[in-house]
Amino acid sequence: MKFTRVFAFMALAGLAGSAYATNGYFSHGYGMKAKGMGGAATAMSDDAFGGANNPASMAFVGNRLDLGVDLFSPRREASRTGLGAFDGSADSDSKYFLIPEFGYNHMLNNDLAVGVTVYGNGGMNTNYPGGQIAANSCGAGAPASNLLCGQGKLGVDLMQLIVAPTAAYKIAPNHSIGISPLIGYQRFKAEGLQAFTQNNISSDPANLTNRGYDDSFGYGVRIGYMGKITPTVSIGAAYASKMKFDEFSKYKGLFAEQGGFDIPENYNLGVAWQATPVFLVALDYQRINYSSVNSIANPSTNMAQLGADNGPGFGWGDINVWKLGVEYKYSQQMTLRAGYNHGDNPIQARDVTFNILAPGVVKDHMTLGFTYTLASGNELTMSYMHAFKNDVTGTSILPAFMGGAPAGTEKIQMYQNTLGIAYSWKM
Repeated sequence: MKFTRVFAFMALAGLAGSAYATNGYFSHGYGMKAKGMGGAATAMSDDAFGGANNPASMAFVGNRLDLGVDLFSPRREASRTGLGAFDGSADSDSKYFLIPEFGYNHMLNNDLAVGVTVYGNGGMNTNYPGGQIAANSCGAGAPASNLLCGQGKLGVDLMQLIVAPTAAYKIAPNHSIGISPLIGYQRFKAEGLQAFTQNNISSDPANLTNRGYDDSFGYGVRIGYMGKITPTVSIGAAYASKMKFDEFSKYKGLFAEQGGFDIPENYNLGVAWQATPVFLVALDYQRINYSSVNSIANPSTNMAQLGADNGPGFGWGDINVWKLGVEYKYSQQMTLRAGYNHGDNPIQARDVTFNILAPGVVKDHMTLGFTYTLASGNELTMSYMHAFKNDVTGTSILPAFMGGAPAGTEKIQMYQNTLGIAYSWKM
């Protein structure tokens, strides 16, 4: 019965949409315990999410199964002023998402562990209503249009799911290494970008917008090390390669490299200090190299056609992320957590127009969480995250796509809340 539920949950995870846009479009953390501590997890071994954090940690986890789900609520807004008839503002209608997570670990012996982590890597989702720009403003005979001069709703929907089978081995009693082959699935759709099919803007205007969902599969690898260097101090490090995905053929006229959309390489370093028997502090540093993926990193001002190798992208830069978490064992049954996560904003003022579609501008996150241990030894964990509102303002490049010069001012902004719950079986 337990494994029937597991496979049903994995199927649910494969079908669930993702809308993460916290550290860029990566989640602020993976696993409900880490999410309560600002995402700090590289030097921790409290659950079976090593495939997303540090594969080496699984050698210290024991036999367990973790199932959880987040209710994620991002609030996005975009506006334009100073362009007369093209001025307007809109809020994204998509405001609530359920995002599941799953982890399983089994100790084959005292030194060797095998398991699997299934998680939503991240995503972007916006869904702005149309009609902000009056009829005929975007061209003779054009109906009332959305903020990017297209018809109907404007937005994108990107979901990324990773399945990470994991093996970890203790090379010494207090030191381990681990590896997780990463098997990825993503799907994407775009709506309301008809204006970019005009005037030779795209290399393939028939495959740019309103083509429904397209699917893509990819692969990569994550490797890690974990060491307990003293009875109270642990360290960890993990590296994930760029995940190479098939192109989105239905959107090869939108994304650079004929529909390319890989997941960028990233790495993390962490330390955890058990300051007292009941109080622990953990600190992680993460680097996400968005610049390694052209469709994400190419400046939106590139003088090339959409879909070309050097075609315009979102202009995202590499970011550094710091994650600080604390854990307090209040009683034998109750453990309390809090955390703070600060990441760079990957979006520059130059690229605001394109990032109306993906306003991943938040930088600072506050988190809380707890775990209650039941009489059976199983655990109930909850976490909460608030990402504080941030915005980016820049000059609109919409007129440039119509043969003019950049003009007017655009602003994108976002804040978020997440509430999650997980149940863990110890076996």
